[in-house]
Amino acid sequence: MNLMTRCPWCGDDPLYVQYHDEEWGTPVHDERTHFEFLLLETQQAGLSWRTILGKREAYRRAFANFEPERVALYSEKDIERLLQDPGLIRNRRKLEAAVANARAFLAIQAQYGSFDSWIWSFTDGQPVINRWETIAEIPTRTELSDLISAEMKKAGFAFVGSVTIYAHLQAIGIVNDHLVSCFRHTQLAGR
Repeated sequence: MNLMTRCPWCGDDPLYVQYHDEEWGTPVHDERTHFEFLLLETQQAGLSWRTILGKREAYRRAFANFEPERVALYSEKDIERLLQDPGLIRNRRKLEAAVANARAFLAIQAQYGSFDSWIWSFTDGQPVINRWETIAEIPTRTELSDLISAEMKKAGFAFVGSVTIYAHLQAIGIVNDHLVSCFRHTQLAGR
């Protein structure tokens, strides 16, 4: 097997390739990174992930380097400021959701000790390692994403439908959906 065979979704776009090779599917256990991926994933709803990756640095600046403690304090004035930022997806509901999600994220941390321990508890701390051979086999949602989505909605999170949460679980490595032919599948399955 060619060690550099990748999942075909990243194509040859350098930003996508870097994201695929260095981040997507890598188990996340850092609180700030959890919040970053969650914020970006909820902003992506209905758009391409490439669009969001291209705006990542603008989101980093706009959302206090993805520090949930700071974002949770954002006011209506901050939302108005964000709506003027051409580097962001200027959707009021999504921007308001980012603030609400920061607050819910902090509430989960307070209740469970960390967001990391909470989200990984759904799989007993172990990644789900799938063995897909084609992209067509990869689901857009599962019973796991249905469950976590429902729990997140109960906890006050917004823009966290099952499809969004499944993509989030893939991104943070709770689900390894790299194709078996992809060099990252083997790397991550052995962690």
